[in-house]
Amino acid sequence: MRSEERLYSSRGNALRLRSGARDQRPAFHSFRSSICATPEPVKRTLYVICVLVALSAPACQRTKDSKAGKDDTKEIGAPAGQTSPSPAAGSVQTTQSPAKPAADPSFDEVTIKTIPVAGPIYMLEGRGGNVGVSAGADGVLLVDDQYAPLAPKILAAVRALGKGEPEFIINTHWHPDHTGGNPEFPKTAIVAHENVRKRVSNAQQVRGRTIEPLPAGGWPVVTFQQAVSLHMNGEEIRVVHFPRGHTDGDSIIFFGANNAVHMGDLFVNGRFPFVDLSSGGDPTQYAANVKSVLDQIKDDTKIIPGHGPLASTADMAAFHAMMVECIEIVRAAKKAGKSLADAQKAGLPDKYKRLGTGFVSQDFWIETLYNGVK
Repeated sequence: MRSEERLYSSRGNALRLRSGARDQRPAFHSFRSSICATPEPVKRTLYVICVLVALSAPACQRTKDSKAGKDDTKEIGAPAGQTSPSPAAGSVQTTQSPAKPAADPSFDEVTIKTIPVAGPIYMLEGRGGNVGVSAGADGVLLVDDQYAPLAPKILAAVRALGKGEPEFIINTHWHPDHTGGNPEFPKTAIVAHENVRKRVSNAQQVRGRTIEPLPAGGWPVVTFQQAVSLHMNGEEIRVVHFPRGHTDGDSIIFFGANNAVHMGDLFVNGRFPFVDLSSGGDPTQYAANVKSVLDQIKDDTKIIPGHGPLASTADMAAFHAMMVECIEIVRAAKKAGKSLADAQKAGLPDKYKRLGTGFVSQDFWIETLYNGVK
């Protein structure tokens, strides 16, 4: 297959795959068999994607569902304002299913808030990662989908925009607070970096808990190595992989015509970020990725962070400056021969204390930097 192929869905949307779409043969067959019950407009869109994946097989290296590396970090997805200490040595670890999380009545109390961003772009706040929405004349695209129990509320919020139900979901990375709802949208084509599929299809260890694989219906059916573009709602929506930042499968979504960006967890507004070292994350590369995006966007670009309120370019620039300063402080401590405990005792500048009141405490942030910075 040529390095770039352009196909058009039933609604005239173009899906252009760069650097080769990967053949997901098991997903292709199960996906094809499920199309029979799909409404005709969506059916034609999904057949186009399946044909693209099938035709790409001879020329593209196939994705092997090999088990991704183990993750020795702590649990993710804790409620806002709550930190999670390291599990005690010898403690029994629990198992979580991102598709069927443990019964939590607090999900019933979650309200999905719809925030206009620019033109047809919206941000949905609930619990978990912020959801991006493109809802226009060509249909609906989501960026991430939070937790499975919230899927009905997310769908209701999307329907309220009056443009139908999602045709595409883009996963910014594999963590269950961003992908847990995938199986709840069985008629929607899921697009993600190839490492996202590898991780959601295999058990992962995250902060002392085993995260079970998503059901096969929640795995991405279109994967890529470097970038993919979807053309809908009057613009090119570019999905670009940025390596080894938050995880090894991070993507940032650029809504070019509407001057908006969804950063996934490569930007957390108002808190210290979680760098998942055992999922391929790296603090220094994380900061470099943020700087790369800052160099590409405008001063008035609207930014959807992975967590936290809708942000400005100035907000993300301040976040980047914080990361660079913290990295240098911890790197200097390591070079001086200080232990992790010494670095944690010394702490960080007072101006950053407020950032440690959420999911990632200051001590855990310093621990992440100490272990991840060379």
